[in-house]
Amino acid sequence: MNQPVPPQLVVHCRMLHFGWVPADPEAAAGLVPPGLRLPENRPVFLHQYVVDDPAQTSGLDSYSAAGIGLDLDLPDSDPARWYTHHLSSIPLAQAQVTARGVPTGAGRTTIEITGQALVAVTEVDGVTLIRTTARVGRNVSRVYRGHVRYLSRVGSQFVGATCPYIFEPVTPFEIESVEFLAPEHSVFLLRPANPLELMWGFYSPRASFALPGSEGWTRY
Repeated sequence: MNQPVPPQLVVHCRMLHFGWVPADPEAAAGLVPPGLRLPENRPVFLHQYVVDDPAQTSGLDSYSAAGIGLDLDLPDSDPARWYTHHLSSIPLAQAQVTARGVPTGAGRTTIEITGQALVAVTEVDGVTLIRTTARVGRNVSRVYRGHVRYLSRVGSQFVGATCPYIFEPVTPFEIESVEFLAPEHSVFLLRPANPLELMWGFYSPRASFALPGSEGWTRY
């Protein structure tokens, strides 16, 4: 596999991460290649994150990113996911995910917290695609740790990357709204149902993960 940059370690970034049932499950499923099995309700995941300092990475600059896609139902992997869009603010991060077959673009994500009010915005060329509002606290009483598998396609072959993570979620936490504001963009196909049907979620001011993790060709 072509690797323009080596795998990276990102530590203690600020991350909002959650999942929902889409408004149009079949349209969302159409963004996943045929042959990959999906859960019945076609759940969508989103992470919006900000890396404030280059010292939080093993070789990248400070940057922001948003990744969105669908959960997969694979017989040998739980959990597993398919990125439909990955939007990051620096060319080096874009090049890394592009080389692994992930649909990539330039984008900027901000996370602002005032008191307990969090607003996360992902935009492309000055146009807001996604705006998330949430209520967050400051207490961290547990740690999420483990591995998640991301599948992508390079040429005619699938690539699987198993990514380790350590997240320190805050409590309390509540998603208030998720707005998809650009109907002309393909990410709009993943907008949530109304009323919002959340599957899970958290905000972590200290999220750490490998990008991309261990890799290998696979068949499905």
